[in-house]
Amino acid sequence: MEKEIDREVIFKGNILNIEKYRVKLIDNTVASREVARFSGAVAVVLFNENNIVLVEQFRFPVGKRVLEIPAGRLENEDPVHCATREVKEETGYSCRNIDKLTEIYTSPGFSDEVIHIFRADVKDHGEPQPDPGEFVDVIELSVIECLKRIKNGEIKDSKTIAGILFALKLKEGE
Repeated sequence: MEKEIDREVIFKGNILNIEKYRVKLIDNTVASREVARFSGAVAVVLFNENNIVLVEQFRFPVGKRVLEIPAGRLENEDPVHCATREVKEETGYSCRNIDKLTEIYTSPGFSDEVIHIFRADVKDHGEPQPDPGEFVDVIELSVIECLKRIKNGEIKDSKTIAGILFALKLKEGE
């Protein structure tokens, strides 16, 4: 186990902080660790009958539009509340039968980010209420089409792949 010697906050931002640590390793040598700190997030595999509701939006860090399940940052709130809020904001839908599937670490080698993944069913349709600067297209795809796009690399987002495959595997086991 690594033991913290000291740390320094390198950057404080709106969605993450970056800290630099000096740590003592199990062999008593000293190493440096840079850690991105996040508030956490949620993601929802949303079913509308036999379709999965996805959102497509431009993601600046990768320089392209990305197809994803609805998701968003926790804002000092319960993950179920956050999941319901994010679905409404991004898709306009309200959901029912919301169940937690799992939690995943996105990049545990340098980040403490945890994403709580849920599955839910569409209850009602409405108009999306995106955050300022958020431009999202809602896309519904069949389960078969989602799996095809995961397999051929059109869906690359890790939370989306993990969430869809986990939800379908659990459904298969019911």
